[in-house]
Amino acid sequence: MVHLLPNAFQSAIRSNGDQGWHMGFGVFIHRSDSIYDDSPAERYQFPRPYLGRVEACVGDWIVYYEPRKVAETRGYFAIARVERVVPDPTAPGMYLALIEPGSYLDFASPVPFTDADGVIERGVLNADGRISGRAQAAVRPLSPDDFNRIVTLGLNDSEPLLPRVDEGASLSGFEEEQAPFLFEQPRERVDTLSSRIVRDRIFRRVVLRAYDERCAISGLKLINGGGRAEVAAAHIRPVEANGPDIVSNGLALSGTAHWMFDRGLISLSDDLDILISRQSNDPDGVRAFINKDGRAIAPRRLIERPHPHFLRWHREHCFKP
Repeated sequence: MVHLLPNAFQSAIRSNGDQGWHMGFGVFIHRSDSIYDDSPAERYQFPRPYLGRVEACVGDWIVYYEPRKVAETRGYFAIARVERVVPDPTAPGMYLALIEPGSYLDFASPVPFTDADGVIERGVLNADGRISGRAQAAVRPLSPDDFNRIVTLGLNDSEPLLPRVDEGASLSGFEEEQAPFLFEQPRERVDTLSSRIVRDRIFRRVVLRAYDERCAISGLKLINGGGRAEVAAAHIRPVEANGPDIVSNGLALSGTAHWMFDRGLISLSDDLDILISRQSNDPDGVRAFINKDGRAIAPRRLIERPHPHFLRWHREHCFKP
């Protein structure tokens, strides 16, 4: 077992007085078609019966889980840290778990409920080793061991995005070696889950997978001499402006498209129409560069597509109309 829980994560497991359970880490069930007003990188809405359980997670990390009955379920698909809990001002009897800005992170490899070794989250098993009713709880406790197991699997980024081309041959062109991703084992070291290096790497994998390693603006799919995609994972709302590391805040962009997007020379409508700034000194050249239909390529899964909330921010704060 690889250990990735430094001292910073080992906050005291507090008693929440709810059926004798003790919580620190937790599991929050979420589905994209939920009736609740959820925005995983920002807030989690829940009714009063879960108040004690959610309050016990304040200041600690939670894992988001999508139920098995959801088509193409992602299983355990992301982590986040709960900052505080407040009553929902728009819905009597409902509450909001507010997510600490910058803490949300999609998993590089979504984790299934079970694998060849059995149930991943051992805490849902009863004394007979069978899945108990606790597995149905929308909010439930997560032991440090289960948290460590899920996160280790979810953040496993040891495989390259694309297979290497002729490993033994001398490489030419755009050469780049991808070092193995290793969690720092000593618990005293830097908080792994908050490391910008780790986050950028995981975010790149998630975004490029959603776009099939293809630039959303130009449609180009360039692969370097080492078999690695030459597109970047761009945040629509930048990290510096509290943009979260969620796939719906990302675009796969080639170097030129990324440069134009960051400088506000291009942007996207909510329907993914490519907008060209009138301040561009070569609008005809830009039009020749972008996709012929004038629209950005979108991921196949609706949940992975750019969210209008982030696109609106880019148009209002970056785009030069």
